[in-house]
Amino acid sequence: MTKKFALIMAGGSGTRMQNAVPKQFLDLEGKPVLMHTFNTFRQFDSSIEFVLVLPENQIENWERLCLKHSFNVPVKIALGGENRFQSVKNGLELIPSEGIVFIHDGVRPLVSAKTLGNCYETAVEKGNALPVVPVAESVRWIEGEENKALDRSKYYLVQTPQTFQSSLIKVAYEQDYSEWFTDDASVLESTGARIFPVEGNRENIKITFPEDLRVAALFLKDKA
Repeated sequence: MTKKFALIMAGGSGTRMQNAVPKQFLDLEGKPVLMHTFNTFRQFDSSIEFVLVLPENQIENWERLCLKHSFNVPVKIALGGENRFQSVKNGLELIPSEGIVFIHDGVRPLVSAKTLGNCYETAVEKGNALPVVPVAESVRWIEGEENKALDRSKYYLVQTPQTFQSSLIKVAYEQDYSEWFTDDASVLESTGARIFPVEGNRENIKITFPEDLRVAALFLKDKA
């Protein structure tokens, strides 16, 4: 079986959460959001190896939380860069060229085992996998004073973990940064690679606003 690696991106701040605590460290049902994310991957595969990308000024805080919560999972730390592209690139330097790497938002603690399985199997077979869910509401294009309805059946919301054969994504991240890189899939796509969407799970929300934390707590209680 191909070796699995999880590159966990945790460079966020508490700005949109209206909280001085970085959102990945906020309490969710008794422990930091980030630890729930780690545990989700460990439940999927206990042998998975982790790289965590953190801003340098948050490493001490993370180590303190690990002691407080007796969190002893082996984790390699990579420093965050000036943008997400550079942060991912720094993390990939700690990932070997042979394996499957899940690149995941640290504040998405509710990715399902089914989604992780979908991503892994497709990446092994085709080189990459992009978890998506259909847009459930009406979509309207607006630019200046112009606007029009769009066919929502053609649009999907992109989630993480965006998953890759590590050799392919490491090469893709050797190119120069472009403002058109909106996520890891777009970095690989710019090399000419085809991207393969797979079914995600709706509860795999990104905790960004205060109400997201409350929703995540309800999902966790349902899983318990």
